Amino acid sequence: MPYEPPTHTVERSMRATLGVRTVAGIDEVGRGAWAGPVTVCAAITGLRRPPEGLTDSKLITPIRRTKLAAVLTGWVTSYALGHASPAEIDDFGMTEALRLAASRALEGLPERPDAVILDGKHNYLGGTWRVRTVIKGDQSCVAVAAASVIAKVRRDAAMAELGAEYPPFAFAANAGYPSPVHRAALEEFGPTGHHRLSWSYLDTMPRWQHLKRVREGVETGEQLGFDF
Repeated sequence: MPYEPPTHTVERSMRATLGVRTVAGIDEVGRGAWAGPVTVCAAITGLRRPPEGLTDSKLITPIRRTKLAAVLTGWVTSYALGHASPAEIDDFGMTEALRLAASRALEGLPERPDAVILDGKHNYLGGTWRVRTVIKGDQSCVAVAAASVIAKVRRDAAMAELGAEYPPFAFAANAGYPSPVHRAALEEFGPTGHHRLSWSYLDTMPRWQHLKRVREGVETGEQLGFDF
């Protein structure tokens, strides 16, 4: 299906209305996974024309996505990745884990941006950052789309490496997300040290349910393991 390429419209608007100079785009991957970290990329692109085919990482084939990420890491002005571990997700909840990962990504940039474009409708970053949330920003905003692709490729690669240590879980194929193979491995072997133990998949596995971590005020989507 044809898609409209992302633009710098939001960034130009922020520059004009807020008087900012440097704007970072932020996107995350791994929110709905059963295993592995949640990963956030912060990317600064300026107003240059983006590489051909840039859009939301989920709309790009894995082969094309990997090639595009290699181009993007040299094309962007700067980028940085931040992660929140499964233990941090279990301890603090997904909203706080996203804030931690995003803060780490922003702090990893060589220059602090003046403002941030955040994919989605919820400002989980908070703090002193000047944030504009954009629904489907990974499709409409160049910097967010670039962050989307880099984050997805880097996390997928890390999960594939982890999969070599845990072959039955097929992390190279599912990146820690729900899948029939992943579920079968969990039922047979139980969760690894890289699994999120506050997720509701354990509710359907009586053999391992005693490992479930229950936290007060669990977010509905987090409890169910949904990806937003």
